[in-house]
Amino acid sequence: MFMTTVRKSLALSFAAVLTAGLVAGCGGSSNPSADSGGGASKQYKVGIVQLVEHSALDAANKGFVDGLKKRGFEEGKNLSIDRQNAQADQSNLQNIGQRFLSNKVDLIYAIATPAAQTMASLTKDIPIVGSAITDYVGANLAASNEAPKGNVTGTSDMSPIREQIDLLQKLYPDAKTIGTIYCSSEVNSELQVKAMKDYAESKGLQVETATISTVNDIQQAAQSLVSKVDVFYEPTDNVISSALPTLLGVTTPAKKGIICGEPHQVTAGALITYGIDYYKLGMQSGDMAADILEGKAKPAAMPIQTAKELRTFINKKTAAALGLTIPDEITKDAEMVD
Repeated sequence: MFMTTVRKSLALSFAAVLTAGLVAGCGGSSNPSADSGGGASKQYKVGIVQLVEHSALDAANKGFVDGLKKRGFEEGKNLSIDRQNAQADQSNLQNIGQRFLSNKVDLIYAIATPAAQTMASLTKDIPIVGSAITDYVGANLAASNEAPKGNVTGTSDMSPIREQIDLLQKLYPDAKTIGTIYCSSEVNSELQVKAMKDYAESKGLQVETATISTVNDIQQAAQSLVSKVDVFYEPTDNVISSALPTLLGVTTPAKKGIICGEPHQVTAGALITYGIDYYKLGMQSGDMAADILEGKAKPAAMPIQTAKELRTFINKKTAAALGLTIPDEITKDAEMVD
């Protein structure tokens, strides 16, 4: 009788354990750290390559990491990130790309056009998500914005150039000539300057341009233009953005304002922009990367995304230094930067 009771007790206990296991097994998990193969956490490796250090690209970098975290990919838990900065050097980009390939990263996040172009030239297999890239098609990174077809997708920082030139004319209604300086090796800058020139000339404005190769050329280029133009327009050029104070050292004493492509240039001292929040653009890229890592999508079929939010940013100190009064219709919805 005693043995019969023990057997019944063991059988009931085994059934209870089995039932609990089946219930737990059916529960599932939407967390990307859950791995169906044996219950171990899957670890993801992401390589981040940033062309050069400046505020806009730094913000796109941070936004990407935060975007991944929001989706459950968190550094130190189920994600390891290899962060690299090329310091605007092509050989560095090549070495970084080879490092990512050797480490067999699951995904590459490329910040700025030259960074994405180098990564794309090194691998057709590893998914690449880009940001701070103006034109994926023009840079030969995608077949089209709607269907990239390769291993590269991401977010575009194409500026609202027409609105920016309209803003310039509201601030400088008597302006006849716009000056612009950009790096001749940046495809994104060439594209923006061409679009700006076409639109400005359609409105009766002349455009004077000067090209540079490195930050060391900025001062001379600015001095060659400053007496010929009424105001400056600067695209989201990485070389200019990384050394904007050099340009401002020529333009501000001459009382020539800079209407620019993005808010971090305003923070650095440019006068005004109607543009993109690069942190939020980076978060969009992080969200796209999460879809790829989760297996929900592949870059080939993921449309290029554009910024979802645009705002006016004004540098109050620069406006005062230029002796410029900005109309209320512009300031009422703008973010003022000290």
